Amino acid sequence: QVQLVESGGGLVQAGGSRRLSCAASGRTFWSYTIAWFRQAPGKEREFLAAIHWSGGNPYYADSVKGRATMSRDNADMTSFLEMNTLEPEDSGVYYCAAGVRITEATMADYVSYTYWGQGTQVTVSS
Repeated sequence: QVQLVESGGGLVQAGGSRRLSCAASGRTFWSYTIAWFRQAPGKEREFLAAIHWSGGNPYYADSVKGRATMSRDNADMTSFLEMNTLEPEDSGVYYCAAGVRITEATMADYVSYTYWGQGTQVTVSS
């Protein structure tokens, strides 16, 4: 079993930044891909970024490329998503997810991920 707990959400002014954290626990993570999604009211869950826990560079959705930085701390089993130049359209619940056998073709599809955190709300005011 895998547990994921997000934190770091809150209210931020447009143009500001926010750093979100996802603390992982449970079984070993070396075979997992960790991803960040967000969901705004009335919209589908949107892929933002993903990284394989054992190494490699993160992948970003075009909507956040250049504004988002995803990283991980293997020692603390924590993933981070830093979002910059936030806009009101970035508001929503941010989730981290974990899954195995994720490929470039499947990483943006939320059904590819088995484990999800409870989410953390980010609200960007104009």
